[in-house]
Amino acid sequence: DVQLVESGGGLVPPGGSLSVLCAASGITFSSSAVSWFRQAPGKEFEWVGSIYNSQETQTANSVKGRFTTYTDNAKNTVFLRMNSLKLEDTGLYWCQIGSNRGQGTQVTVSS
Repeated sequence: DVQLVESGGGLVPPGGSLSVLCAASGITFSSSAVSWFRQAPGKEFEWVGSIYNSQETQTANSVKGRFTTYTDNAKNTVFLRMNSLKLEDTGLYWCQIGSNRGQGTQVTVSS
């Protein structure tokens, strides 16, 4: 079975940085397409970015230039590095491969 577990969320002030990570078992990131999504309270979920075969990345316009996705293949972990965080980046963040997703980790941007 594929299992994805996110961690690293927390409270960060506007303008701050945070990295969330997604650890996998039952699948290898280096040969997969991994996507990050987020959902703010009362809003629809939003695609944040994706990484393909640990190389090519795509990022949503709303976070482009601020968020970066990369993998640590040795640890079979995907990272989402978030810089210059804004209030509107608050939400539950999760990783997904196909129909498999984790429970998510909460990111709260607040002063």
